[in-house]
Amino acid sequence: MQIIIYDDSQEVAIAAATWVQSLIKEKENPVLGLATGSTPIRLYQELVTMHKAGNCSFTNVTSFNLDEYHSINESDPQSYRSFMKANLFDHVDINQDNTFLPTCNQDQNPREQGLSYEKKIKQAGGIDLQILGIGANGHIGFNEPTSSLTSRTRIKTLTQQTLTDNSRLFSENELQPAMAMTMGIATIMDARYVLLMATGKNKAQAVKDMITGAVSANCPASILQMHENAVILIDKEAASMLNDQSYYQWADKQNRKLNDEFGFYHNF
Repeated sequence: MQIIIYDDSQEVAIAAATWVQSLIKEKENPVLGLATGSTPIRLYQELVTMHKAGNCSFTNVTSFNLDEYHSINESDPQSYRSFMKANLFDHVDINQDNTFLPTCNQDQNPREQGLSYEKKIKQAGGIDLQILGIGANGHIGFNEPTSSLTSRTRIKTLTQQTLTDNSRLFSENELQPAMAMTMGIATIMDARYVLLMATGKNKAQAVKDMITGAVSANCPASILQMHENAVILIDKEAASMLNDQSYYQWADKQNRKLNDEFGFYHNF
């Protein structure tokens, strides 16, 4: 697990965008795993800026989103399809036929939909780079605490904390879904690289549990300790509860020296 601490959330977004740009430039048909929520919005803004400047084309990109609310119409403004269109898809040259979300309407069997989504990911060759955020309770995707560490794409009931955290995004007359389809933890772990972004003091405890706590289903993100290529990008506020910040900063400096001497290596 590589921990990189930045001054603020904008620096985190720029660093994450550079990773995505590197993947797109280095691989002929890259497969991106994408996330929703407030944290990735600045990342998508950076990618749109790169694209408009001619520095990043999404023509050959295939994408798979982590999750989608259950029984929500894709055209609904609260759907994650709408979120991705508003923040990224409609502003770059990606073929939207190659963008996938784990959708499941009220007439579909969630188990069959989950298996179908897993099959699509395998047919695409697997995910090269999975973007993640982290919930205040340590969830990744909608894999809430106590989720199986070997889980695959399936339907999950959201915790009250997650519903409360997300309620700010819904108006009083809007129905807030209590269930969602989500990639499983094992699905996320299959990605060749995982890039987790966390910003703000409200994520500090979850970041600490993820990095220094026991690997446990009580903090689903802690499984990333077991990933060969997990990169954690956090700002100072999100890092505020870590005891070994000086070491992480020292290690990052040494890695930068290696990159300067031998080049920035990816195994996409």
